[in-house]
Amino acid sequence: MLKIILTIVFVLICIALTVIVLLQEGKSQGLGAIGGMADSYWGKNKGRSMEGTLEKFTKFAAIAVLLLALVLNIIW
Repeated sequence: MLKIILTIVFVLICIALTVIVLLQEGKSQGLGAIGGMADSYWGKNKGRSMEGTLEKFTKFAAIAVLLLALVLNIIW
């Protein structure tokens, strides 16, 4: 029973991680980096923006996926 619950949680976290990564913007700044747009208000306060929040969730979800994969490998 525990195996089934952990597998379902693992699949849900994998789907959530995929969605979170797809919601993030690309790291290429294009022509904005040439004109100095990289040091704008949103660049300096990235942790408070939606992009910073998505990066935090990505880290937590990735750690959860790795830990659950390890646990499922041991249980299986």
